[in-house]
Formats: sequence, structure tokens, C-alpha cells
Amino acid sequence: MKEFELEKGEHTVKSVRKHWFVFVLELLPYAILAALPLALPRAIELAPVPLLTIDFSSPLARTLLSVWWLGVWTGAFAAFTRYFLNLWVLTNMRVVDIHQKSFFHRDVSSLVLSRVQDITVETKGLMYSLLDIGTINVQSAGAIERFTIRGIPHPAMLRDIILKYVPNPDAAGL
Repeated sequence: MKEFELEKGEHTVKSVRKHWFVFVLELLPYAILAALPLALPRAIELAPVPLLTIDFSSPLARTLLSVWWLGVWTGAFAAFTRYFLNLWVLTNMRVVDIHQKSFFHRDVSSLVLSRVQDITVETKGLMYSLLDIGTINVQSAGAIERFTIRGIPHPAMLRDIILKYVPNPDAAGL
């Protein structure tokens, strides 16, 4: 199923999703949460006073561990789904923002390039500067005032590509 149809004379210039480093940072809490139950028995052993006596080989403990890991896996899979399905598509006529909010909720918005008023690029932090990761805000005159995409690679390059396709009113003699 296609999220949007190209109009006559329209072609895709570039598709962009978040940088892989941002995706790894989003998965990091799930990796920590997955490893937490493995460290719990050792942490209890190291306690100076026995806080709890838990039989980690009991069926109840295994069931709780399985439920824990199922929850962590579901959260990590949701992060992967958002990463893979969130997409910005630049065509020669518009910018299309495909935003996956949850498993069964997706918003598709488009902005005609002739309505673009301003494009700003923002990069915060040392690691983001070194990896050239940033945020682009596209300000428009339409109903949706601002399109924002965070954590994309080479934001200045994408800004320049978008500006290349924005019609110039001075060239039309206006």
C-alpha cells in the first residue's frame, strides 16, 4: 500500500529517515531493561544483608521473566517500527511527511514547495555535530505551519536540496 500518489510530472528526489545512531540511542534503554533481570541475582548475592530470598529457577520466576522480556521486546519492536516507517519524501513539487505514531496509527502530511517560507537547520551536541545529525524545520504558509524532522543525517545538505526545488518568485518576474 502506498502512502501517497505522485502527481503527473512529479518524481521523488530524496527519501530520508532518522540516522542509524539516533535509532541505536532509542534502542539502548530496551537493551538495558533486557539485561536487568540477568544482573538481579548477582546484585542480591552481593547485598550485605539478604534482602530477599528468591528462587530464580521457580516456574513463577521464569514466567515473570518471560513476561518482562516480552514487554521489552514489544517496546523495542515498536521503536524499530517507528524508525523504519517514519519517512520524509522530497519530490520536485512537495515534501511528504509519513509519521508512524503507533502500530496502527499513521499520519501522512504534505507541503507544497511553493508554500515554503523558511527552512532552518539545528544541530545540538558534540556527538550530533561529529556525525552531522540534526533537525530541519520547514516553515510554510499552509494549514500545517511547520514540518519538523529530527535526527536526520546531513541536515544542511537536505536543506540545500529542498531550496533547490522551491520556486523562486523573482525568477518569474514577480
